Amino acid sequence: MNEQQWNALLDIINGKLPPGPSAGFIIDSPWLPGWHGISILKYYSSEKLWFDANMNALKSFPDVMFLPGFWSEFGMCTEPSAFGARTIWTEYALPHADHIISDISEWERVPEPNPKTDGLLPFVIQRLLNFQPEIRKAGYSIKFAVARGPLNIASFLMGTTGLMMAMMMDPEATHKLLDRITRFTVNWLQLQKETFSTIDGILVLDDIVGFVGDDECREFAVPYLKRVFSAFDSQVRFFHNDAQGLVSTPYLKEIGINLFNFSFEHSLQEIRDLAGPEVTLLGNLPPRDVMAAGTAAAVFDETQDMYNSIAEKQRILWSVGGGMPPGVPSENIHAFLEALKAV
Repeated sequence: MNEQQWNALLDIINGKLPPGPSAGFIIDSPWLPGWHGISILKYYSSEKLWFDANMNALKSFPDVMFLPGFWSEFGMCTEPSAFGARTIWTEYALPHADHIISDISEWERVPEPNPKTDGLLPFVIQRLLNFQPEIRKAGYSIKFAVARGPLNIASFLMGTTGLMMAMMMDPEATHKLLDRITRFTVNWLQLQKETFSTIDGILVLDDIVGFVGDDECREFAVPYLKRVFSAFDSQVRFFHNDAQGLVSTPYLKEIGINLFNFSFEHSLQEIRDLAGPEVTLLGNLPPRDVMAAGTAAAVFDETQDMYNSIAEKQRILWSVGGGMPPGVPSENIHAFLEALKAV
């Protein structure tokens, strides 16, 4: 992000109503490579193509806040790779990480990685270091430390079904696994902050939080997310969960979250009522069925309906209910922006 966008984001989070509605989108490997005209594998394997794709988006849509901005990632495999998960790559599909344990009884076999040396994490850091001069030259800076959340990482290491069963059958071992993963996650975020002094935000992505009930959320999500979002002092504490979000939303303020991206299946008013007035909402147009599959005219109309669906416009950054999905054409993004200008 550039400084003007960053300051505008801080104003929105601090409750200042902007002159007009602002748009922001999470962009990464599901959308950027295809939109830029390259394969996913080329996007991951070529630092230059990764940089060019991100710059193309910034130049094509200068009025959009792209979050987190120059996201150096390898899909869902970034953090699991540090634990030793085997990664399967294909040219056009997102990579897949194999499980490293099959049952919670094996939790002690899960190592506690060193983010400076393990898996793909050094490549994430080095890619940003290599292109930091070019990023600065273009007028942008690295603003976010990014990590998957503890439950999300655990689900990759042992499978979602296994993790859900572990919470019920062996909560003690589940806590031990999550504690180990959380220590790693905090270290990983701190390393990013130590490496890039411009970082002043934390982005954590964890859809598994939306798969559990209230009791499980209180026990297995809230305390670990609080530790993660306290990894270092930051002005923006951004949480993405575009699975079922009604369970976790009442706890956002307690966790320390001040920016929330949630599922399109929940209305802005519904999330506002649960989150309270202090949390900035990022959402919530249907990403696949409207933003990607809809016509530009449909995107325009649906965006205006979204805008009109909530009376209080304070602390809202208009977006889709999740990350930018594959296949979104430029004309639909322009239609989204035109709809906001026309309200």
